[in-house]
Amino acid sequence: MRAVCSWSGGKDAAYALAELDGVEELLTTVSSSTNRSTMHGVRRGLYERQADALGLPIEFVTLPREPTNETYEAVMAEAMDGYAERGFTHVVFADLFLESVRAYREERLAESDLDGCWPIWGRDTSAVAETVADAYEATVVCVDGEVFDASFAGRTFDTAFLADLPPDVDPCGENGEFHTFVTHGPTFEEPVDVQTGETVTRGVGDGEFHYCDLVVPE
Repeated sequence: MRAVCSWSGGKDAAYALAELDGVEELLTTVSSSTNRSTMHGVRRGLYERQADALGLPIEFVTLPREPTNETYEAVMAEAMDGYAERGFTHVVFADLFLESVRAYREERLAESDLDGCWPIWGRDTSAVAETVADAYEATVVCVDGEVFDASFAGRTFDTAFLADLPPDVDPCGENGEFHTFVTHGPTFEEPVDVQTGETVTRGVGDGEFHYCDLVVPE
């Protein structure tokens, strides 16, 4: 298997990467207007540092500021075709249990020559969260404003964070309640040195999210 990992930079992606051999590259989407990841709000440069710490190359797919679904699918289809032409066979995803998300990915991949791979699919999310909190260093970079107040953004993903989660929030944030950025773990050759910066609140669709900016220490 020659695989590219759909890379968010977060805890689940890092955990999935550690569970699988054959991943040769990371793939991340960034916004052309901010040069940050489209959902996590993390700077492109930090992903480059993260990839260096993991010893893997990283490819960026650039999306317009507010891409339509059609635009997103066209850009990603082009990226998948490029990987197939280079001899890649699989795309790795870190999804845990959302059937609709997996079905969508499988539908899109059906139009390419690549197969999907889900190394942590179906695992108990509480167990995954506890394992990650113990073995990895990660910062919560984005939280859903309908679920959390802004103070949760910028916190360390650890047992204290898990203990403070509202009872209806998935421990891994599988429903999009929160997102993380991993700075160290079992597959890292060295830690990624970052510090938390300003927390801002932005509207996304019909809701709002709190983002904690991560920056490189001066």
